[in-house]
Order: sequence, then C-alpha cells, then structure tokens
Amino acid sequence: MDARLWFPATERNREPLAEVLGPLLPHAGLVLEIASGSGEHLCHFQQRFAASHPQLRWQGSDPLETHRASLAAWAAHLQLSAMAEPLALDATQRPWPLLRPALMLCINMIHIAPWEACEGLMAEAGAQLPPGGRLVIYGPFLEDTVPTSASNEAFDASLRSRDPRWGLRRLEEVTALAGRCNLVGDGRWPMPANNLTVVFRRPD
Repeated sequence: MDARLWFPATERNREPLAEVLGPLLPHAGLVLEIASGSGEHLCHFQQRFAASHPQLRWQGSDPLETHRASLAAWAAHLQLSAMAEPLALDATQRPWPLLRPALMLCINMIHIAPWEACEGLMAEAGAQLPPGGRLVIYGPFLEDTVPTSASNEAFDASLRSRDPRWGLRRLEEVTALAGRCNLVGDGRWPMPANNLTVVFRRPD
C-alpha cells in the first residue's frame, strides 16, 4: 500500500521556493526540514539540487507518523539515496537531538501550530546552526507596514476558528523572537499567493 501523500499546494509553490533556496544552500552538510508534511518539498529539493550540491545530506521530520511514512515513501519512490530516515520531531518539545544542521527549513508550519512551536524552532536553530547557518521559513505572515490581503485575513480567521492557538504570525514578532535566540534577519522574499520566504542567520 502506497504511503505517499499529495498536497496540492506543494506542486504550486515548490519551484518558486527552490529559486530562493538555491543560492542559500551550504556547500555541504545536513539540510534539516522541520514539519515536513507529505515530504514532497524536501524530496523535490534534493532531486533538484543533487547535481549542484552532491555533498549535501537531507533529512525531514514530523510529529505525525503518516507524514513521516509519506516522506520515506516518496524518497524510496524517487530513489533518493542521500535522504535520511525522517525524525519523529515535535517543535514544541525541547531539547531536540543534537543534529548540527548546516541549514534548517520550515515550510507552512508556524501558523498551523501553537506559538510554542515557533519558539522551539527559533531556540533550536539558534543553538544548533553553525555560525553563518541559516533558517529558512516559508508561509503567510502579517506585517505592520504591509496591508493584509483579503485571502490572508480569511485564512487567519479560519485557522483561529479551528484552533485559537493557530493563526498567521506577525513578522515583527517572529523577528524579535529570532533576535532573542541569537539569530539575525537575512532576507525577505515575496512569494506567490501572498506568502513570504523569510531567512534568519546565526551570526559569524
């Protein structure tokens, strides 16, 4: 029985994400994804960058067994030999195993999780990334100086109706949290469908 899951948004946003991610990738080391979901993003990125970054290792994680099984099934289906077994990792539960990633990636998590997940993500990125290592976050945000689109307002209301701990995060609050965790802002890219890619870096 095929354990692979298909998330429609992945196919729509994986190429714009890859365009931003490519120049940010380290030459070697571990790319660790937090909250991998179906695993489609991470598998696509490994495929796309295999030739240009052969010394990278890739590993996903997710608290849900069905998501981890989907990532493993996609990796097997695509014969991705550099893909490590996904980790059973909950961003709200610290400390994490000592993983020493060269880059951390988190796509569409912090708004569909309690704030404690964002706190755990930032704290572990600040503790585990090497000097110069980056945390790449993708998703919808609220911003003080940017009008919120109608679609993001509706999405935020929908999330909060499902779970009051969820909802779009204000980028200024996420950036302040990053600063308290020894991370500095390293870029902001507007993305399709009113999303952003935001990057934080551990100072050299």
